[in-house]
Amino acid sequence: MSPPTLFISCLLWLAAAAAAAAPALPPALQAELDAAVLAYESRHIAPARAAFESLARRQVPAAQYNLAVMHLRGEVPQPDLALAQALLTRAASSGFVTAQLALAQGLENGDLGARDLLLAHRWYALAAAGGSVDAQVAMGTAHYLGRGLPKDPARAAHWFREAARGGDVGAMYLLASMVEQGDGVERDLRLARYWYDIAARNGDEAAPGKVRELDARLALPPR
Repeated sequence: MSPPTLFISCLLWLAAAAAAAAPALPPALQAELDAAVLAYESRHIAPARAAFESLARRQVPAAQYNLAVMHLRGEVPQPDLALAQALLTRAASSGFVTAQLALAQGLENGDLGARDLLLAHRWYALAAAGGSVDAQVAMGTAHYLGRGLPKDPARAAHWFREAARGGDVGAMYLLASMVEQGDGVERDLRLARYWYDIAARNGDEAAPGKVRELDARLALPPR
């Protein structure tokens, strides 16, 4: 099976960052997880899989997540989408934000089988509340478009603001546009200019033109 594009990113970050994204592990389990990730990095796939399977049986969320990704990548002898979803669900249910996001994306995109937008957005909401910028963008987009959630400009602006504060450049621009138009928030050209400027400084190509436009508008005397 060809791996879904959602799950192409490397797993190695787990060795260093799992403590920030999931409940802390006892030192012995963390050492086992680190060794399994190192084996995976070295392309010792069979030993890595065996280690992740052992840790997953002991309810280690990062191992459940990694093993699910190996199934989705076709890196096990008999890849199983249903098992991958079950593993992601267990990891996500433990509060592992990365698994919550991956599960939501897989349910939205159909990478786990049938698409389920309602369930996807339940997991997006948890991941967004847990600080996932990608999930915050997804929640903002869903509320902005009315796709899978009720159309709600105020909620869209809330989540775009959270994502913008987290560094998402697209969310910075979208928030600026909503503030400029008064869409779901109070209209405020100076605040809109602030967010356009931040977006511009972070590489958004359209934002510099909006900064210049608002500078000209703000320079005009009030009528």
